[in-house]
Amino acid sequence: MKQTIISCLLTLSATVVCAQSHFKFGTAAKPDGQTILVDSYGLIINGRHTVPVMGEIHYSRLPEHEWQREIRKMKAGGVTILATYVFWNHHEQEEGIWNWSGNRNLHHFLEICKEEQMPVVLRIGPFCHGEVYQGGFPNWIVEKSLSNPKHYKLRSEAPGFIAATSRLYSNIYAQANDMLWKHGGPIVGIQIENECRGPWSYYMHLKDIAVRTGFDLPFYTRTGWPKLNGGEKDFGEMLPLYGDYADGFWDRKLTDMPGDYPKAFIMKDQRISSVIATETFGTNQDTRLDKKDQQYPYLTCELGGGMMPAYHRRININGKEILPLAICKLGSGSNLIGYYMYHGGSNPYNPKHSMAECQASAVTNYNDMPHISYDFQSPLGEMGQPNETAFHESRLLHQFLADWGEELSMYDIDSLSEHYARRGCFEFRNDYVRILNENGTSSVTPKNMAWEGMTFTSESVQPFAKADGGLYFITIAGKKPKLNINGKTYSLKPDKTFCVNGKNITLLSPAKAKTAFVIDRKMHYSRKGGILYKGDAGTVMEESWIKHEELKPNLVLKQTCQGLREVKYGSQKVAEQPSDKDFDNASVWSITLDGLTDSELSDLFLKIDYKGDVARIYANGKLVEDNFWNGKPMLVRLSELAGKSVELRILPLGKDYPIYLQSAQKAQLNSAEGEYLLSLDHIEIIERHDEKLNSAVKE
Repeated sequence: MKQTIISCLLTLSATVVCAQSHFKFGTAAKPDGQTILVDSYGLIINGRHTVPVMGEIHYSRLPEHEWQREIRKMKAGGVTILATYVFWNHHEQEEGIWNWSGNRNLHHFLEICKEEQMPVVLRIGPFCHGEVYQGGFPNWIVEKSLSNPKHYKLRSEAPGFIAATSRLYSNIYAQANDMLWKHGGPIVGIQIENECRGPWSYYMHLKDIAVRTGFDLPFYTRTGWPKLNGGEKDFGEMLPLYGDYADGFWDRKLTDMPGDYPKAFIMKDQRISSVIATETFGTNQDTRLDKKDQQYPYLTCELGGGMMPAYHRRININGKEILPLAICKLGSGSNLIGYYMYHGGSNPYNPKHSMAECQASAVTNYNDMPHISYDFQSPLGEMGQPNETAFHESRLLHQFLADWGEELSMYDIDSLSEHYARRGCFEFRNDYVRILNENGTSSVTPKNMAWEGMTFTSESVQPFAKADGGLYFITIAGKKPKLNINGKTYSLKPDKTFCVNGKNITLLSPAKAKTAFVIDRKMHYSRKGGILYKGDAGTVMEESWIKHEELKPNLVLKQTCQGLREVKYGSQKVAEQPSDKDFDNASVWSITLDGLTDSELSDLFLKIDYKGDVARIYANGKLVEDNFWNGKPMLVRLSELAGKSVELRILPLGKDYPIYLQSAQKAQLNSAEGEYLLSLDHIEIIERHDEKLNSAVKE
């Protein structure tokens, strides 16, 4: 164990200053005196070690009018730092012509983050990936790199590419300057590049450009994978952040959990994952850490908050994966839990080509992804709809980190095995493995945990929150709840409060806990099982997603499918998605929507349950949404459809298509009559409903 919280807080400031001096970062203080520092344990915010929760959301993949609501919901889910890519080709599609308006208005997005007191890490590229067309590189820079590689070679120190990257950084800085931490803004860090082998001189060249441009920030980061060619030459320039995924659309194999994916669900003394970007870096990646790397804090930026389906690999995330991923990383010593994605989104429409990764592009063409949808099956989906299992189970853990993170962050690993770890007074357990052991459980439990002169120990309840002057615990499913307090064991009843030494101790059942939200240190409960978030003027709002009982779409079948297409292999030797022309042979339905008013549209969504290969929605001939079938319904914004000629087109899924389906979907395909699967099962309108629960709460 570390020295009892660095000899308590009396010597904390001196220790922090010493550790901070090893890192070559920028201004740590805000004008109001708030500080963010870094030591070998993690982040120190206002003099206190924390275990933050970082969630990825992409502003340019969401409607501008949704930004504030969705940031508030991320906060309700326990996210304390927001990460976002700045996609180059979303802003400079034509050389020298920049677009920072509407959904691309980075400055406005940052203003909202400032208003909501949400710190931000900008991932500024130049390469981002994020399943964006050509990894975020605009066509014009790609064409220059192909015609003149010596001068414009991508991701290199070639003079033309470096000059273009300098202009990119300058334009981002012009949007972000007054939003830096040192100016009272939310930007606390930037990520340089993404998933790059280096060399180190390239990384340093980019960081030097960013710093000279004006990005003076509390910290700078890079992805800690893959291992750098030649290694890191200068310690402390950028924090390496790590990741792990429960499954990957990028895998070339068409089987369940191939390779090392099950290792994401064990505790391990290893930070580098061997399953990220296997199509790029291979399946035998070097995961050993250099001694120098171990001097950095163990922080993550890409734990799989979900997963996209690619055309060739239709992963269906059930939401149970996120909690064990986080539990295993915390047990393994991580002091920052960062999710990719936490919130899904939609790619912008481009009439010339898809804005998503595809095999038909010149670079970053490993997979075919949906043209529009980037739902990612994340805790908050493409439209902001909750994946209830992922959202709530992770939220309960995040509340624990908010209340006990300082204590946890100061403990090393006392004991470690594949399914168990102990860090100080907390024990972490997990035996859940996606697909292979879906009935497994994940938990964090107290072991002589101190609070208000009492100690708490249990293997059947986990600490949840400090609120209303008392403690809240949650029953672990399948176990009889018992809690030892000061050496005395209490058999507890869920959803009851009892008093010990004048303090209230409340045990919540898992079902009740999913309705419980801590807002300003007080416990609030949702009425409809929705999301509670803090709205305007401090009001507590509940958002719920319900079927609209009055509005019903009208369907008319216009054409039945004209048979199966020939599925070819693309440039990367995986199944190629259908072309625009292929949809001429799809089954086609016209959809009419009556009785809608403009005031309702932003909160209404079309939910389409279907079976098949790929579904698309067109409005006045323009593609507005698409979906690779993986067994889940498709959502579409009604605001994109109202008053327009709307068509739903579904292509059949052939029984011999070279794609991966999970067992439930594979069974549906195999049991279909004939040579293919295609059906439109149900269509309805879903309403996003907001309700004010009370008057303003204390700020």
